[in-house]
Amino acid sequence: MLQNVAAVLLDGVHPFELGVVCEVFGIDRSDDGLPVYDFAVVSAEGPALGTHVGGLSVSTPYGLDRLDEADLIAVPAGSDYARREYPPELLDSLRRAVDRGARVLSVCSGVFVLGAAGLLERRRCAVHWHHAAELARQYPRATVEPDVLYVDEGPVITSAGTAAGIDACLHIVRKEQGPEVANKIARRMVVPPHRDGGQAQYIERPLPKSPCDTVGEVLVWMEQHLDQEVTVEQLAARAHMSPRTFARRFQQETGTTPYRWILRQRVLLAQHLLEATDETMDAIADRTGFGTAAALRHQFVRVLGTTPNAYRRVFRGPQAA
Repeated sequence: MLQNVAAVLLDGVHPFELGVVCEVFGIDRSDDGLPVYDFAVVSAEGPALGTHVGGLSVSTPYGLDRLDEADLIAVPAGSDYARREYPPELLDSLRRAVDRGARVLSVCSGVFVLGAAGLLERRRCAVHWHHAAELARQYPRATVEPDVLYVDEGPVITSAGTAAGIDACLHIVRKEQGPEVANKIARRMVVPPHRDGGQAQYIERPLPKSPCDTVGEVLVWMEQHLDQEVTVEQLAARAHMSPRTFARRFQQETGTTPYRWILRQRVLLAQHLLEATDETMDAIADRTGFGTAAALRHQFVRVLGTTPNAYRRVFRGPQAA
C-alpha cells in the first residue's frame, strides 16, 4: 500500500515539477475521504537549495536518510540535469529503494538521475521530447519512448515534461488505490484523471533539411503539392533518376522513404490547419491529400496518438471542436 512518499531535490530544482508531486501526494484531503500520505521534501545537497526561478529557494530539514522509509521516491526536474554529476549517496539511496521494493518516479529531466543510478538499464522510459535524444545517447541500454506521457516499468516510473508528471502521479494513485481515489484527486486539482494521446502531439517537427541537393528540389515540390497523389516513379522522373536510384538517394538524404516523408508533412499541415483555421475535417483532408476525414483521422491517430478533433480542442479550446 502506498503510504510514505518523498520528493528528493537537488540544487536547481524546477518548482513546477516539484509542485506537481506536492499537489498529488503532499496535501491533506481527508475531508473528502481521500488518503493522507506521509509526505516529505528531501534535500540531497544541504538544507537550502536554489531553483531555476530567480530569488526562489527551497529549504527542508530532511536529508537522504528519510528516503529509507519511503514507498515512493519522486525526482522532479532541475536545471542542467542532463549534464551534471550527482551525489553518490543519492544514487545509492535510489538503488537501495528499488532493491527493497519501493518505487521511484521521475518528472521530466529527473530521469537523468535515475539513469545515473543505473535504474534505466534494459527498461523503457519517458522524458520530455526535448531531452529524448540526449537521454538515449547517454543511456543506450535504455529504450527511450519519446512520444508517451509516462512509462511504468515496475518499480521505475518515468514521465515526460512538466504536466505529464501529473499524469504519472495519478497513474500511480490509480494503480495503488483505485480509480475512484485518483479521480477524486484529479477533480480537486481540476485536471483530467487521464489524458488522451501522448506527447507526440506537442513535439515540434520542422521540415528536415536535406544535407545535399540531389533531392532538394523534389522535396520543395512535394511540400507544395501535398494535396496530390504521387508515385515514386513520378518523383524519380522529376529528379531525372530511375525509381530505384531515387528511392535510395531519398533514403540516404532524408533518413526515410518518400511515402513516410510525405505522410509526415501531410500530418504537419493538418496540425497547422487545425490550430490556425476553422476549416472542416473534410476540407482539411482534401487540402492535405488524405482525401477523406476518415483517412485523415486514421493517419492522425497513428502518427500522433490522438484524434484531429481532440487535437483541435487542446490547441484552440473546446469551442473550436
